[in-house]
Formats: sequence, C-alpha cells, structure tokens
Amino acid sequence: MERFNEILLDVWREACRHVAIGESTCTITRMLLAHLPLAQVCVRRLDQMKCGLETVAVGLSDPGHLLVGGRTECTAAQLETLLRWCREGEVKRFQAGDGPDGAAAGILPAGMQRDLLAGPLTHEAEPAGVLIFVAQDGLRFEDRHAGMMKALVEPFSAALENDHRLREMTALREAAEADKQSLLRRLGRRELGDVIVGAGTGLQSVMERVELVSRSDVPVLILGETGSGKELIARAIHSRSARATGPVIRVNCGAIPPELIDSQLFGHEKGAFTGAVETRKGWFERADRGTLFLDEIGELPLAAQVRLLRILQDGWLERIGGQQPISVDVRIVAASHRDLASMVAEGRFREDLWYRIAVFPIFLPPLRDRRQDIPRLARHFAERAAVRFGLPVLMPTEEDNALLCAYAWPGNVRELGTVLDRAAILGNGRCLEVAKALGVMRPALEPCAGVAPGAGAPNSAHPFGPLDEAMRGHIETALAQTRGRIEGPHGAALLLGINPHTLRARMRKLGIVWKDFRTAQ
Repeated sequence: MERFNEILLDVWREACRHVAIGESTCTITRMLLAHLPLAQVCVRRLDQMKCGLETVAVGLSDPGHLLVGGRTECTAAQLETLLRWCREGEVKRFQAGDGPDGAAAGILPAGMQRDLLAGPLTHEAEPAGVLIFVAQDGLRFEDRHAGMMKALVEPFSAALENDHRLREMTALREAAEADKQSLLRRLGRRELGDVIVGAGTGLQSVMERVELVSRSDVPVLILGETGSGKELIARAIHSRSARATGPVIRVNCGAIPPELIDSQLFGHEKGAFTGAVETRKGWFERADRGTLFLDEIGELPLAAQVRLLRILQDGWLERIGGQQPISVDVRIVAASHRDLASMVAEGRFREDLWYRIAVFPIFLPPLRDRRQDIPRLARHFAERAAVRFGLPVLMPTEEDNALLCAYAWPGNVRELGTVLDRAAILGNGRCLEVAKALGVMRPALEPCAGVAPGAGAPNSAHPFGPLDEAMRGHIETALAQTRGRIEGPHGAALLLGINPHTLRARMRKLGIVWKDFRTAQ
C-alpha cells in the first residue's frame, strides 16, 4: 500500500493534465497494472435525465477484450438505488456471477463473469458517474484493492468533471457556430463583419474622416439620406475606436413611443410605474464602455432632448423612480436624414443639444452622387442574395449595370440591395432579372458617368418628372411586358406587387387602356 501511495500523486497529475478523460484513463491504467490485477478500467457518466450510465473512457490491459462499454439502461427504481449508493460513497465489490440486483443493476452489463470493483464519482457531493475496475480472467480483487480504488475515486471524479466541462464547451461552441451560420444566411453573407463597398472611391472622403475621428472620443453626427448607410459608418467608427471590445447599441429614436422614451433610454426601477414589474437598464447603461448609436435623433421630443443633454454634459443619469445617480461611460454617435440646423432655427431641435452632438459632423453622400460604386455594390448584393436564397452566384451584366447606373436611387443603397434581391428571386437561379426588378422606371432614370445616353435609359436633362408621369410609365412598362394582362401569375399586378383591383383603379385614373398593350401571342 505504501508503494501505491507513492504513485497516487502521479495519478492526480495525469488526471488533471488532460481535459479529455480518455487519454488520462489509458495512462493511469498502465500505472495501476503493477498494483491491481486489471483487465479494464472504465469511467461511466451518470445520465439522470435518460436513466442510465454511458461509458466515456476505457483503459485496457489487453486491447482485444472490451468488457464494459456503450450504455446501460436502468429503471427509475434502479436509478434511485444507484444515486443513493453514490451519495454514500461506498466502494462495492462484485464477484463473478453476481446477479444484477440493487446497485449492480445500474452498474453491471448483463452477463458479466469477472470480478469487479465499483466506486462512485461525484461532483460537489452530487452523483456524477461510476468508476469500474474489471479483474483479469481467473483473478480476484482483494480488500486492499478496494482501499486503493477508494483513493482513486477523487482524481477520477476531477477528470470526469473536466471532461464534462469540455463537452459543454464543445456543445456551446457548436451551437454558437450554428447560430452564426444561420445569421450569415439570413444576412446573405459568408463572413461576419461590415463590408464598406466604395471605401476607396465614392466614400473615400467619408472614410478619411472616420479614421480621423475614431481615435478620439468626441460625439459624431452622421448626416445623410435614408438608406445611405449611416449605421454602417457608425459601426465603422466603433470598430476602429478604443471601445471596439465594448458594446455598440443602435436606438431608432423615431420608433420609440413618446411615453416610453425615458424608460428605454435611461431605464426604470421596479414599481416606478404601472407595469414596471422589474428593474430595467436603459440603453445608456447597456452601452456602458461602448458606443450608443442614436439613429434619427431629430425625432426625439424636446423633453427627451433636455434629459439627453444632461447625460452628455455630466455623464450621469437616474432611472425612472430611482434616487441614486448612475455614472455611464458612453460614446455618442448620432445620425439623421433631416436638416437639423433648420430644425434648430425653427425651434424644433434644441440648439444646445445641436452644438453638443455636432462636434464632428460626417456628411454621407447619396448613391446618385457616387455612381462609380454602383457596379461593385451590385456585385456585392448579388452575391448576398445568392447566399440568402440558396441560389447560384450570378453577377450583373454590363446591360444590367447600365440600367442600375441610370436609375436615380431615391432609396439609396438600401433600395439597391432590395432591387438585387428581387432580381435574384425573379431570375430563379437562371439569371438576374434586373430590368424586371427595377421596373425600368423611365422618369427616374438618368444618364450615368461612363454610360452612353440611350444605353437602357432615355437622355433627360432632369431625372425627375411629375409623380403621375412616373406612375404611368411604370404601369405601361409592366403592361407591355405582360401583353396587357393584369391578373394571374403572368400579370402586371404581380409584377408590380399590388392588388389587381388597385392597379385597375390607378389605370382608370391615369387613362391607361389595357387593350392598347394586347398583342398577338
């Protein structure tokens, strides 16, 4: 026994050296052969949810004979007996031919004809598994061998716990990877991370200002039309700043009901008002040590602007119903498509808040002012659509790019992405139906740099016309493509995405006669 105590430290070292229990069990088995008549050492994990024991590690003296493996099922009563035995911490000895009664029913596989020793493995005094020693054929375990096993239960319990944590981390990693891939499919991307197309061309001056301001912590105000990519620029500022490891939280100020603005931004205490059943952190607290992106800040009511100004000045807030000030360390990036300077002059936006947030303004150009980026953006969105919808990757043709460049893009980059999604769906893996997706809106088309007049669009000195003219041209184009058909799977209503009755009403209003577009099949 004294010689055995000498190797116990080595057993502990080996049990804790490997995170996975399989390798350490094999090594420990070889260590124990000089002290016990072992044919096999088996570690079995207790599965209380499924009522059974599952073998997770095996060490063999004779690699050709696996005696205990796989999974052993047990009844609820047998499981209860097994749990009680584990909690008692008693090492049990089973002789060859013992029937599967009591705790043995949950430990021994059917038909075992060898001597066995079984010791309970626990974690924080709760049953975790069973350690089994199987004797060599014709040999028997003695009382001193049971004492040795009792000393070995603790290191094997630690090894089983390490293995359990490894399995949990592996499962969490696999779940996170599955969530990542699902998110990428929904976003139509192959990798995470924001892609800024045109950073070296149409957005070069913008990205220069982003690089300049990212190194500081001053508030930034991004001004640009709807759909021009203000959130993308805000995230670029955050990712290049010293706060990149902190949270970046976007708040659409125009989407918060006025009565909930204070609660959403600053949080509330439990019982502060009817329905406040628990304490809630506001967006400022959640963005602590990170960046808070206040999108459409011009939509904030004047009362909320006052409270926002106080936080920006002092760095302190109070939750609704709270009495203790809370310090927050947040960088503000605000954005708006409105002319905030005019709103200040009209009294609809606080002048002091304007000066506070407009320390470093960044003007984001609309897509029509950086048409050189349209072909690259189109390729980017075409690839995204293919990933999102599970279609072959198809790139826009030169004719498609000519149509895209000639369009005025009132919805900016967001509209371009929508058009490419629609084109991919309409093409159904065969091609990109850019013309159909765009609808060839003639009044909204204009010449593009590098595109000859007439290449997919009429040459016009002004890109816009009356709304009725734009609608008439759009409907007439759809009717021409459907040969005057209004309803059905090949009708103009489906192509335009509106109800057939609505389309007929608009046609009557605009004086469009469907028969004028009926041609011979």
